[in-house]
Amino acid sequence: MKSELIQSLTSTFEAHAQQTEGGVEYWLARDLQHLLGYAKWDNFINTAISKAKTACEISGHQVSDHFAGVGKMVDLGSGSQREIEDLMLTRYACYLIAQNGDPRKQEIAFAQTYFAIQTRRAELIEQRLLEAERVSARRKLSSTEKELSQVIFEQTGGNEDFALIRSKGDQALFGKTTQAMKAHWKVPDNRPLADFAPTIILKAKDFATEITIFNAREHKMASESAISHEHITNNKAVRDTLLSRGIRPESLPAAEDVKKLERKLASEEKKALKKPDTLDA
Repeated sequence: MKSELIQSLTSTFEAHAQQTEGGVEYWLARDLQHLLGYAKWDNFINTAISKAKTACEISGHQVSDHFAGVGKMVDLGSGSQREIEDLMLTRYACYLIAQNGDPRKQEIAFAQTYFAIQTRRAELIEQRLLEAERVSARRKLSSTEKELSQVIFEQTGGNEDFALIRSKGDQALFGKTTQAMKAHWKVPDNRPLADFAPTIILKAKDFATEITIFNAREHKMASESAISHEHITNNKAVRDTLLSRGIRPESLPAAEDVKKLERKLASEEKKALKKPDTLDA
């Protein structure tokens, strides 16, 4: 397929993309019919679209989330109008339709690759956002734990008890000691457990620690035992909440080393800055 045709088809597909009020991108099936080289609507909807809906359902997705029926008014030769059937299609729906279209059509061959790449790009963006969220959650927990250490120092006269108080919090949250969880997640002895914790656990630990800080200050707790009791209580409360929602902290798998994620994200950002998009690209 010549590069000029590829550029033309790419522009054509993007030109027909629309957005809902909520910002969700979609194509109309009547437009896609012609873009994919189908002359007859009945043939298009009874073959490619029908098979695509089946594939969507088999993949575990709600068909109505990707194929939404809408009416469309068209002009008749007499000057009057009538409503015809149409569908709003997500990018994923377009991908499935292309995958289930007539492979002999040049437009289908292009669309199969085009929507596969675009769908994969969206998946990569989603994955990157999840990774960035985890890095952010880890940094937030580090900041909160640093603040707790400062509170302990200010109110007890020393912060050598910080590690002990934190480990008691772990025991209350996981139902296991910090060392037991390190062994379970295969965390190196010289690394913090939190560097391998999934995002929800980082946020759970952060929330419990924030409550400990607040109450330690509010009630002017001046001993390790008082702050420890507060921290244990808060972590148990967070654990109970997680358990009530079907989440057992000690049963969750370890996440990727957060330090590796930080390096990966920094590297990607550096590459993007070296070769940024330009207005005349």
